[in-house]
Amino acid sequence: MSEDDPRRRIPRTDQLLALPPVAAARLRLGDHVVRGLVTGAQQRARQGEIEPDEVAAAVLDSLTAHRPTALRPVLNATGVVVHTNLGRAPLSESAIDALVIAAGYVDVELDLTSGARSRRGAAARAALLTACPAAEDGLIVNNGAAALVLATTAFAAGREVLVSRGELIEIGAGFRLPELIASTGARLREVGSTNRTHLRDYADAIGPDTGCVLKVHPSNFRIDGFTAAVDIAELSALTADRGVPFLVDVGSGLLAPDPSLPDEPDIGTALTAGADLVIASGDKLLGGPQAGVLLGRSAAVTKLARHPLARAVRADKLALAALEATLSAGQTPVGRALHADPGRLRARADRLAAELGAEVIAHEGRVGGGGAPGVPLHGWAVRLPEAAAALLRTGDPAVLPRVHDGACLLDLRCVPESDDQVLVAAARTALSGLVDDEHRRVP
Repeated sequence: MSEDDPRRRIPRTDQLLALPPVAAARLRLGDHVVRGLVTGAQQRARQGEIEPDEVAAAVLDSLTAHRPTALRPVLNATGVVVHTNLGRAPLSESAIDALVIAAGYVDVELDLTSGARSRRGAAARAALLTACPAAEDGLIVNNGAAALVLATTAFAAGREVLVSRGELIEIGAGFRLPELIASTGARLREVGSTNRTHLRDYADAIGPDTGCVLKVHPSNFRIDGFTAAVDIAELSALTADRGVPFLVDVGSGLLAPDPSLPDEPDIGTALTAGADLVIASGDKLLGGPQAGVLLGRSAAVTKLARHPLARAVRADKLALAALEATLSAGQTPVGRALHADPGRLRARADRLAAELGAEVIAHEGRVGGGGAPGVPLHGWAVRLPEAAAALLRTGDPAVLPRVHDGACLLDLRCVPESDDQVLVAAARTALSGLVDDEHRRVP
């Protein structure tokens, strides 16, 4: 390297690390991350991409742009409220505040008055019981599948679990109910047929080796036509008479009936009808963090809480705090999206379309997350060219539209109104990218 080589002017690593903003970032991001960003800026200068006197500014820019996680925020413009690929339920502001509080040392399992150990997550449990008065007791675990595994293990390991053949569902990522139950050491016993199951089918199958009867809401599909199923009240009377525990998995976590989702079962109604234990997810229609919720009779919940597996599937302090806040606060983002005013959605879509020079079309959203399959959420979408979808997904911010019928559709149901202008800017950038790409292709 000659004396006049500009690379000699590249700042040394120790000089860059000593810059006050860089030194502060080392505490926030970690030394290895910051050193990597510094080395990257120096390498850009060595390759001639930037001038040596631009290295310090490049380091500061990279520190500003660096995210502590690879996860990227996404504007959900699909119209699907509980979108599994986007993390299901977006948390309420109260739940987000609770996460910040729970990030430090908190009394998750400590009575500060006495200094003695206390029941884990007592406040979240109390909020759950307040929200669902029909339950005598409750338990919170780390997800809905874990709740089902814990319940079937505690009640039926080495014994039979009776389930209607029409309720042997497959949940996300290829996991199937029969496989989950088999993993607990229980033996699955199917009753009835795919489309019709009667009370006598359960009555004939119950015997001395029956650990429990399980009723599962087939939340992600519907069978119409020549069908029959046994309701919770009938099964409750039968299982009580035979002395067999009765478990109901409602799936989505709806606490009480919702007139807009008339066929969606809820926890309160299932308990009132006689279920010993109801299982649900916390991050679907309940609108909270990923969690498994078990509510029911005190004896049943106590049996689960004392089982060794409960320790392996327990919820962490972040989930407990967020769930407590979700239950104690007002309407969740999921609730607001489900019950969004169609007129307001149309007005927002009209404004977006006017700014983009696009058209508005009728569009049906969905509940998602396996909830209320086939129930349309009537609304509106802004129609853009299909090719805009990829540019929206890879833009900043990332926007996930729905691609349907040769078009890119922007449904505002799940987009906070405060982000409307952010969405406008993202869409304009995507449309400009389409124009630029078209110009490059013209000879």
